[in-house]
Amino acid sequence: MPISPVRSLLIILAVAATTFLTRMLPFAVFPKNKEIPRVVQYLGKVLPPAVIGMLVIYCLKSVQVTAFPFGLPELIAGAVVVLLHVWKRNNLLSIGVGTVLYMVLVQAVFV
Repeated sequence: MPISPVRSLLIILAVAATTFLTRMLPFAVFPKNKEIPRVVQYLGKVLPPAVIGMLVIYCLKSVQVTAFPFGLPELIAGAVVVLLHVWKRNNLLSIGVGTVLYMVLVQAVFV
């Protein structure tokens, strides 16, 4: 059953409003002239590495190291991501190259 144009428009408006609200809320809660609480500064430092760590664990949780290809595509792509990030310090480049490399490995190399 196709989605009506009105329903599509309502979905787009809801997503746009939610995105705008989440982007605007920190500026409303913490105005420029007000100091950011220490707990928020702390969370800003520790949460990004924690989230990346959880994503890595989630991505590697179902790797079969006892069966072919023994986790080699994941290991190779992960090593390239780490090395590229240490070298260039560019998240988009590291993740993009790692993703493309992983897809090539699982679809063309380790078939």
